[in-house]
Amino acid sequence: MWSWDFTFKILPQLLDTLWITISATIAAFAVAMIGGLILAFARRSTFRLLSWVTYAFIEFIRTTPPLVQLYVIFYVLPRYGLSLSPFTAGVIGLGIHYSTYLSEVYRAGIDSVPRGQWEAATALNFSPLQKWKTIILPQAIRPVVPVMGNYLIVMLKETPMLSAITLVELLGRAQIIGSNTFRYLEPITLVGLFFLVLSYSASRLVIRLEKRMNINHHGKMDAAA
Repeated sequence: MWSWDFTFKILPQLLDTLWITISATIAAFAVAMIGGLILAFARRSTFRLLSWVTYAFIEFIRTTPPLVQLYVIFYVLPRYGLSLSPFTAGVIGLGIHYSTYLSEVYRAGIDSVPRGQWEAATALNFSPLQKWKTIILPQAIRPVVPVMGNYLIVMLKETPMLSAITLVELLGRAQIIGSNTFRYLEPITLVGLFFLVLSYSASRLVIRLEKRMNINHHGKMDAAA
């Protein structure tokens, strides 16, 4: 039977760990965005060895379980002198894993930029930095924002894996409460509701951002006309 007294008693404990889940998701997504962009550039490199090594790395990471990668980072690397906190190891592990997916998203966005834009940048004698910063990347990222938002939501729902490396996040705290009190209904239900609210909020934020970027894009086009 559901107990409201027990629910209100455990709610503060779950709220405390909620911020760990949110922080880990945001930090890992930031790592994935930066790492994905670096991998996308390396994959497009005209230096074949770099492109091939990057491709092999991406395929290796994508085809191995993220849980195994987390174990290697947290439990194996300390044997070689690199010890990380559970939070840092979790952020790096999830960030690297999803950077390989975002790299393909970036590549798709870059390939969607019309060839005329590349030629215009060359004709205007833009430096490589100016070309990518002012012409290519703004047009490449805008259409892939929804896909990136989907990966953000997926990463949020992957954070329970971090309990395997001793990081007590939202679901991990619920399991601890359940094992101590032998009541799982309330904590697990609350965790499900928290993830529902967070996922829905993230999806609405992505939709709003997408609309805003479209409006800004049309506004710039109208001004240019």
